[in-house]
Amino acid sequence: MSARTAIGLTGDDLTVADVWAVAVDGAAAVLTDEAREKMRAARALVERAAHGSEEHTYGVNTGFGRFVSRSIPEELTGELQLRLLRSHACGVGEPYPDEVVRAAMLLRANTLAKGNSGARVATAELLLECLSRGVLPRVPSRGSVGASGDLAPLAHLALPLVGEGEAFVDGERVPGGEALARVGLEPIALEAKEGLSLINGTQFMAAVGALGLVRARRLARAADIACALSVEALQGSRTSFLPQIQALRPLRGQADAAANVLRLLEGSAIIEAHRWCDKVQDAYSLRCAPQVHGASRDLLDYVDYTVSVELNAATDNPLVLVDDEQLVSNGNFHGQPLAFALDALAMAVSELASISERRVERLVNPNLSDGLPAFLTTDGGLNSGFMIPQYVAASLVSENKVLCHPASVDSIPTSAGQEDHVSMGNAAGLKAWRVLANCESAVAIELLAGAQAVEFHAPLEPGPGSQAARAAIRELSPRLRDDRSLAPDIEAVAAAIRDGSILAAVEAEVGELA
Repeated sequence: MSARTAIGLTGDDLTVADVWAVAVDGAAAVLTDEAREKMRAARALVERAAHGSEEHTYGVNTGFGRFVSRSIPEELTGELQLRLLRSHACGVGEPYPDEVVRAAMLLRANTLAKGNSGARVATAELLLECLSRGVLPRVPSRGSVGASGDLAPLAHLALPLVGEGEAFVDGERVPGGEALARVGLEPIALEAKEGLSLINGTQFMAAVGALGLVRARRLARAADIACALSVEALQGSRTSFLPQIQALRPLRGQADAAANVLRLLEGSAIIEAHRWCDKVQDAYSLRCAPQVHGASRDLLDYVDYTVSVELNAATDNPLVLVDDEQLVSNGNFHGQPLAFALDALAMAVSELASISERRVERLVNPNLSDGLPAFLTTDGGLNSGFMIPQYVAASLVSENKVLCHPASVDSIPTSAGQEDHVSMGNAAGLKAWRVLANCESAVAIELLAGAQAVEFHAPLEPGPGSQAARAAIRELSPRLRDDRSLAPDIEAVAAAIRDGSILAAVEAEVGELA
C-alpha cells in the first residue's frame, strides 16, 4: 500500500490520476464525511420507497428489465437484490486485468459516494475495505453490452461482498466468502435497491478508459521521443518542427508534439553536422510527425473530457434525487459516450504506432536510411539485426487495423426488446486495451532501433534529450552486436513506456514534455 495520503471520495472530484494512483500504485481510498452524509440522505429516501409507499419503484419493489411490471412483496426486497447479483453474474472469458478490477471497485465506490444510488454507507465501506486489503473479485471480461451499464461484470465484482462468487487473495483464487474471511471481513446482507446500486453503471468501461488514457498519454510522449531518435539517426531536418510552422495551423496537439521533438533535438551534433546537406525534404513519417502525433493527442483530449466526466457521474437506475424526494428511472447507465471514447482511444494510439513502424522501416532499409547499415547490423548475412523486429512492428500495426473497427456503431437488442439499443462499450474497451499493448510494443521497437541507429554516427552525439532516451534504453537493452532474441528487450522497453520510466529519464534531462 502506498504511503501517500488516502484519496477521499466525494463522488464529485475523482480524477484520472487518482484512478491510476489507486489501481496501479496502491494508494488508499476512503469515504469522506460529506459522502457519508449524502449517502444517508439518499438511503432514507430509498427506505421510505421500499417500506412506506405502495408506489411501484423500479428495482426496489419491482422486477428487472422485462419484469419491470412484476411487483415484489416488501419482505422479499432484500432477497430480490441478492438474486439480482446471482442472476447477472454470468460473464465468460478470461478475467479483466487486476488493475482494471481495482479501478472498477474504486469507481463503483465513488458512484455510491455521490449520494444518488441509495446504498448504505456500510456497503460502500466494505467495497473499499476489500480494495484496501487485497480482495480482488474474479471478473470475467466478456458479457457486457454496455447498455444498462456493465451489468454482468459488476455483478461478479459485487458477489464477494455477500460472501459469494470468487476472488483472488494473495494471488490465490478462492470462494468469495473465504476471501473475506482471510482478510478479517464479513459479508453483508443486501437491503432494498443495494444490488441494483452495485451493478447498474459504467464502471468497467470507465476503468478501462481512465487507465488507458494514462497509458496513451505516456505513449504519445514516448512516440515523440522515438521520433526524435529516428530524426537524428536518419539525419532528418529539424525545420518541420519549428513553432512558426505550427502557428500557421494552430492545433494544440500538433504544436505540442512538434515542440517536444524540437526540444529533444536541441544541441544535437548529428543534426548540426548535416545542416547544409543537399537533402530537400524528409519523408512524411518524419516531416509530418507533428501533424500525425498531434491529431492523436487532440483525439485523446476528447477521450479525457468524456472519461473525466464519467468518473464522477451518477449512472444508476433509478437515481435518487434527494432534493426532489424522487426515485427516477432514467438512462444515464447507457455506455454510448464511453463507447465512442474508447473507440477513439484505440484509433488515436493506433496511428502513433502506424507512423512509428514506417520510421522503423526507414531505419532498417539501406535504400531509405541514407548510410546506415542494412538492418542496423555490421555483419549482415551472419546477423539479421533489426530485420525481424520491423516485421513484428508491421504485424502489430496490421492487427490494430482490424481492432480499430469501431464497436460503438453496433447494437443488438436484449431483454426481450426492453433494452433495444446498446452501446457495445465493453467491447470497445477490450479492443482499446489490446491496441494499447500492441502500440507500446511497436513504439518500443522504434526506440530500440533508434538507439542502435544513432550509435552508428559516433563520435557525433545526439542532443541531450535523445542521449537521455538512449541511456534509459541501454539500461534495459544492451547494444545489439551479434544476434540474440530481442523479445525480452521489446517487452522491457514497452513496460518502461507504460510505467513512464523512459519518459521520466528524458524529462530529468530536458524538463517536462508537453
